[in-house]
Amino acid sequence: MTENKALFVNGMWKNNPVLVQLLGLCPLLAVSSSVANALGLGLATMFVLVGSNVVVSLVRHYVPKDVRLPVFMMVISALVTCVQILMNAFTYELYQSLGIFIPLIVTNCIIIGRAEAYAAKNPVLPSAIDGFWMSMGMTSVLVVLGGIREVLGNGTLFDGADRLLGEWASVLRIELFSVDSNFLLALLPPGAFIAVGFIIAFKNWTDHRASLRQPKQQKPEITRARVTNA
Repeated sequence: MTENKALFVNGMWKNNPVLVQLLGLCPLLAVSSSVANALGLGLATMFVLVGSNVVVSLVRHYVPKDVRLPVFMMVISALVTCVQILMNAFTYELYQSLGIFIPLIVTNCIIIGRAEAYAAKNPVLPSAIDGFWMSMGMTSVLVVLGGIREVLGNGTLFDGADRLLGEWASVLRIELFSVDSNFLLALLPPGAFIAVGFIIAFKNWTDHRASLRQPKQQKPEITRARVTNA
């Protein structure tokens, strides 16, 4: 239980792949213009990350160290291909919206990084949990960023959710305010970069406030020995 809690805190906050490691920023900035796009990419990445961690953990004793990275990339590529086929079949409009960033999950440093740093050294269950919480950390940042950009840019929230969840999800669309023209800075990658900076600043401020509330450890006093000539 303690290990699971540590993996949760590590993935969601302390070692968040986006806010701390600054990995996967290219798709983060490019497709997080709405909550639907952000959630779709986050779930696709989660499937690949958890699946690759499980497979890498299963074969870790059978893959020579000299070829482990090519083998890991083959596993990740196969899982990304599965995601492409599934999204093309069931969420075609979302698949078109995300475009090239679905196959580019193969090159996401978060996935190969967790495979090499954790899954290749740990059993299956902890590796799956690590992959889940790391991907949840990325997905949460994606959704928050997508919500900020969608509200500022379009004045809506959950617009296009039906492309991910089906036709029934069209009722989830909320129009917070009407705009004559979209706020392009919020919808373009430079606006996303600024928003990510504010989110990272908020995390650092929160960590700093938490560190101030913790009791300070007193340094042990050093007893000096007085040496005199006999």
